[in-house]
Amino acid sequence: MMSQPWPWYIAGPLIGLTVPALLLLGNKSFGISSSMRHICAACLPANVPFFNYDWKKELWNLFFVGGIFLGGLLAAQLLAAPTEIVVHEDLRNDLAKAGLNSYSSIMPQELFSWQQLTTLRGWIFIVFGGFLVGFGTRYAGGCTSGHAIMGLSTLQWPSLIATCCFMIGGLVMTHFILPFLLSL
Repeated sequence: MMSQPWPWYIAGPLIGLTVPALLLLGNKSFGISSSMRHICAACLPANVPFFNYDWKKELWNLFFVGGIFLGGLLAAQLLAAPTEIVVHEDLRNDLAKAGLNSYSSIMPQELFSWQQLTTLRGWIFIVFGGFLVGFGTRYAGGCTSGHAIMGLSTLQWPSLIATCCFMIGGLVMTHFILPFLLSL
């Protein structure tokens, strides 16, 4: 049970129940991207106004993110599936045209490896893509999980707009930009 992906109808409600549990048990908001701000506020002795707040009140969030990280490490080491990742045949054919044929790990090694980091395509995917995700998260006032899970469940209009923009951006990336980048 633990070494296989859980179906959406089990995993989705468990994630969804996190929101009311956090709200009812401690009046806390679910979100991951704010933890970087808390880390910077704790580690930067400079008097930057953005980091000048009582980050210790949000210490629970750092433990939450640490638990996600440790859980991911444990799952990767102890619960890794010995078989290849199941990918739909149409997607396999599309990816094969771009030279992606390995399904032994969750990230294609042809794109995400130390060797690829030294190529133009690797630089675009890893460095430039990471910058865009970080910039977008800050510009949108939170990450996809914070807006789509917490913001929508508390009926926040900005979260609905942000979530719609995330979805549109994902569709544009998948159908227009990614095929171009894979052809590089």
